[in-house]
Amino acid sequence: MAIWTSRNNAPLVADRVLLATRSSGKLRELRPLFAEYDIAVIDLADACVQERPEEDTLEMYETFEDNARAKARYFVRRAKMPVVADDSGLVVPALGGAPGVMSKRWAGVPDLRGQALDDENNRLLLERLRGVDDRRASYVCVAVFMGGNREVIARGEVHGRIIDEPRGSGGFGYDPYFLSDELGRTFGEVPLEEKQRVSHRARAFRALLNALHDAS
Repeated sequence: MAIWTSRNNAPLVADRVLLATRSSGKLRELRPLFAEYDIAVIDLADACVQERPEEDTLEMYETFEDNARAKARYFVRRAKMPVVADDSGLVVPALGGAPGVMSKRWAGVPDLRGQALDDENNRLLLERLRGVDDRRASYVCVAVFMGGNREVIARGEVHGRIIDEPRGSGGFGYDPYFLSDELGRTFGEVPLEEKQRVSHRARAFRALLNALHDAS
């Protein structure tokens, strides 16, 4: 059981934390991180939080921080339990920071899900970068914990560049096209354990979990 202190010094006891994402890829990456800290997690399906149309409007802000907070607040209200939410995306300087907070919805095809949506987003990314020499890119993640009167926020980044041909079948989203500076391979080529050493999401959530652990 994890014990955290709220802003008014009342103890917040959490034997479970809700991972507020419907992305199977994110859940696959996050569960092992929480297990390292002996924090039990459930997902939205486990918590019987059914998907609603308004969820598509939560990420309406211009920063990863504001979007992550909006998701956390929404699912705290619905689930009535401590929640961890995040917002993440790909930032490409040559595209003025796009796709940025629009990374998941960049292609503008709301009826697509999963791999079909990833394919459309990647197609648009390569189209916009055609003939562009500057291929620098960063993945950014902001993670937020909310429960009781407590809020903790953490940010993680990883740098690399975009390549023209996908490498590897692992990961999700833009991973097969993101060549990590630190790994020398794409996030699609490396096993999950290796990706977790440097990924934006792992860095944000480790910082978040360390902060929660230090406050316990």
